[in-house]
Amino acid sequence: MLVALGVTGGIGAYKAVEVARGLQKAGHDVVAIMTHSATRFVGPTTFEAITRRRVITDQFEAGANSDIEHIAIASSIDLLLIAPATANILAKMAHGIADDFLSTLYTATRAPVLVAPAMNSQMFAHEPVRQNMETLAARGVHFVDPGDGYLACGWIGKGRLAEPDQIVSAAQDLLLPTSVLRGLRVLITAGPTYEDFDPVRYIGNRSSGRMGYALVAEAVRRGARVTLVSGPTSLDAPASAEIVRVRSAREMHAAVLERAGHADVVIMAAAVADYAPEHPADQKVAKSGDTLTLVLKRTPDILADLGTRRLAGGPQPLLVGFAAETADVIARASDKLRKKHADLIVANDVSRHDAGFDVDTNAVTLITAEGQQAVPLQSKAGVAAAILTRVEQLRTVSRPAGAAQ
Repeated sequence: MLVALGVTGGIGAYKAVEVARGLQKAGHDVVAIMTHSATRFVGPTTFEAITRRRVITDQFEAGANSDIEHIAIASSIDLLLIAPATANILAKMAHGIADDFLSTLYTATRAPVLVAPAMNSQMFAHEPVRQNMETLAARGVHFVDPGDGYLACGWIGKGRLAEPDQIVSAAQDLLLPTSVLRGLRVLITAGPTYEDFDPVRYIGNRSSGRMGYALVAEAVRRGARVTLVSGPTSLDAPASAEIVRVRSAREMHAAVLERAGHADVVIMAAAVADYAPEHPADQKVAKSGDTLTLVLKRTPDILADLGTRRLAGGPQPLLVGFAAETADVIARASDKLRKKHADLIVANDVSRHDAGFDVDTNAVTLITAEGQQAVPLQSKAGVAAAILTRVEQLRTVSRPAGAAQ
């Protein structure tokens, strides 16, 4: 999710740095918009270093599209959060004044708006300020009340900016709809596995891990406690997810089975090798002759072992598998659903140039015992949302169906 963090001119601006960091730890992207006054308390470079995005400080910065940038951001953000919000910005918002980037962004966006006021206690209690806040609340703006305590002016009273964790929590409540997954333990695998046949070479596949990592980000967004078991990939997972890095199918098998007993949902999105060299060489295999024969041996079937263990009365997580196929996709995925005793199989035609391995988009079919659901071509983040919505439905309707299959 993309959050626009508006920072206005108050001593509480330093807390906005921790708000940005907290939002990132929750799996969100942040773009900072600073008023001119805010830059006198905290430098834009600080926010740029944390968000890894250009900080917007001027509505009229040079550039071909600078005059419409507020419209582009307004249409792409999932939340506008203003912290700290001064009496001045509250008055602008309440009366439709748009004379800088932040106030113009507010008038243009249709995303939810969350405001964390911060000011002197007398100012906070002043009737025009209270009326402005009431006006905004009536229009649907959400507020994080300021705290009581020592103020920068030396007074004691209500007006100091709420603590960063309170603001992040309020933002999460707006960004995250009530989710069945909130608080649940979700185990997700992602990426390829590499099967070494000597210390230099390996057998692998084209999986980039993007689909699995998109599932991790979406599960975190929905409030799940996520553990990611990842094969080799250069992708960064949300900081709030526990990450277990593995290389081979055997290592992934061990990592998953060790943790699956504590999981409510297991999603096997990794492209796990079906075969590995039976006897990897201790030293680099020297080049000789025109051919090289490798003897391959089946690797452990992680999803099948989880399904079998569940049938035998073991841990009962809801099981989701992926079927990456190039032909007879639906038929093979349906067969996999039955044989692996899974609750959901995500059928993925990896022969397409615009879906599957190593691209940013995907198109899948969700297969359960009740039927099929086609998910059209879209970003992998969108596909991840569709998959987890189906998982939520399965969790709501019944316990995992594997024992009955």
